[in-house]
Amino acid sequence: MKQMIEQELIKHRETLDKIILLLRPEIESACELCVKTIKDGKKILFFGNGGSAADAQHLAAELSGRYKKERRGLPGIALTTDTSAITSIGNDYEYDYIFERQVEAIASEGDFLVGISSSGNSKNVTRALEKGKVIGCKTLGLSGKGGGKMNDICDLNIVVPSEVTARVQEMHILIGHILCQAIDNEL
Repeated sequence: MKQMIEQELIKHRETLDKIILLLRPEIESACELCVKTIKDGKKILFFGNGGSAADAQHLAAELSGRYKKERRGLPGIALTTDTSAITSIGNDYEYDYIFERQVEAIASEGDFLVGISSSGNSKNVTRALEKGKVIGCKTLGLSGKGGGKMNDICDLNIVVPSEVTARVQEMHILIGHILCQAIDNEL
């Protein structure tokens, strides 16, 4: 047990070291886009599946509630929380459309979409990002495993350098918290 715990912590640290070395400029660009979006009075919409859905909800709550400092509530919206929308869209269309239809309904030009997918290939996530581009939204991907299709869709795709879903997801929430800190610092 002790050896397994140590190995997991070491693997986490190794992935973090790669992020520090390789992804700092992309994270900084994402922070700038988030801050600009909020300062321009626009929304940030988050979405993903499974653990990434939980991350989307977590990050949206950090904005609409608060991250670290007391400030006004900010327009962070998770497209993963409306079970009536998700199930009706999934039933009437297909599961691949659950985020795209919500983006079509809610997003406006200048909004910022954050699609989270450890593979970068989740069809419902990529469809929503594509729809956002048509509307005039800026798009950020949080991915891993080489970035997948999101490399070709997103204005910026932060690709965690790991093939292990757990490591990718751990880094996504860290990057998300960094985005929240950047917004807190500027408001």
